[in-house]
Amino acid sequence: MKRILLLVVGMFALGLDAFVISGLLPFISHDLNVSVASAAQAVTAFTLCYALSAPIFATLLSGKEIKNILLLALLIFTCGNMLSALSANFSLLIFSRCIAGVGAGIYSPLAVASSAALVKSEQKGSALSLALGGMSMGVVLGVPLGLLIATKVSWQWTLWLISALGIIGMVAIKLKFPKITAPTPPTIIERLSILRNLRVAVIVAISFLTAVASLGLYTFISLIVTNLNAKYSLTEYFWVWGIGGMVGSFTVGNIIDKTRAPRIVMVFILTLLALSLLAIPFTIELPIISFVPFLLWGMMGWASQTPQQHALISVEPCHTSAAVALNSSINYLGGAVGTVSGGILLSNKISATTLTYLACLVAIIAVIGQVFIIYYNRNK
Repeated sequence: MKRILLLVVGMFALGLDAFVISGLLPFISHDLNVSVASAAQAVTAFTLCYALSAPIFATLLSGKEIKNILLLALLIFTCGNMLSALSANFSLLIFSRCIAGVGAGIYSPLAVASSAALVKSEQKGSALSLALGGMSMGVVLGVPLGLLIATKVSWQWTLWLISALGIIGMVAIKLKFPKITAPTPPTIIERLSILRNLRVAVIVAISFLTAVASLGLYTFISLIVTNLNAKYSLTEYFWVWGIGGMVGSFTVGNIIDKTRAPRIVMVFILTLLALSLLAIPFTIELPIISFVPFLLWGMMGWASQTPQQHALISVEPCHTSAAVALNSSINYLGGAVGTVSGGILLSNKISATTLTYLACLVAIIAVIGQVFIIYYNRNK
């Protein structure tokens, strides 16, 4: 397990980068003279390129040593963030977010697949949980710090912090990462080919809906907190959401290892996610209680990844890397779709309350789909 920690530094930087931008939207909107809904597309640029980069670049990188691919991915990611920090206009920011997304998209699925390859089969759930937990730590520890830096200095300095973390991650991997035989990132053809397996297709469909509801709505947390007259500051809600994410990431692996029932665990996760989103408008003005939906939202959103990856690995044991990479791409594709959809709805004067209800509806559809999967598998 200690060797997995080498990958966690990079995952921490990726988690911070992927989620802190949502908190920086008001600052970016002001400095670059765009609306918050338009600024949100900086998140879309990152997540969409994240989703598409790994399959596109997999063929070019095939046959290369895993260690070198991880280093290249972090180099691209770090350069993208440096360019983001230097962006003087919105077009350049979007371009730089695309570069950062490409690096993140190559690194994350390969790091997750490698973490599973570094441990025994009975420890895979915990290994996956630890790798994904690195990203959640980037959210719970890094996002509040990033917002503090943006408030006290500037949002650009938050991106310089991310760049520094990327460099530290490269040094750690360069010096200590072992040579392993984990497969290189699968090509887009390999990823799509396993969708011919109906059991795989329905699992990633649930991952997609979960990401639309959770990651898509997360982009607009600043608007939700502001427009619904939240009781506490934006940083505090980000902090609580991140704590929930870290708890969910680190605990769900042990639950799956003990129950051996990732699909049933996923039903509980989705149900609690839907209830938490539904509760936000009703509790947002209440002392202390207003934090509870955000805590559960973060916890369930992050916890949803591990059971899905575990289920995919069990369904496609001979294509583990392709299955993990596909789920990772679908997760961020769903986040991008959710962000674009939310931006369009907000541009058409949809309220923040309605936006949370729509996200809840998507989560409910995911619950129904997950129950159907369990019923089908038991009665086939």
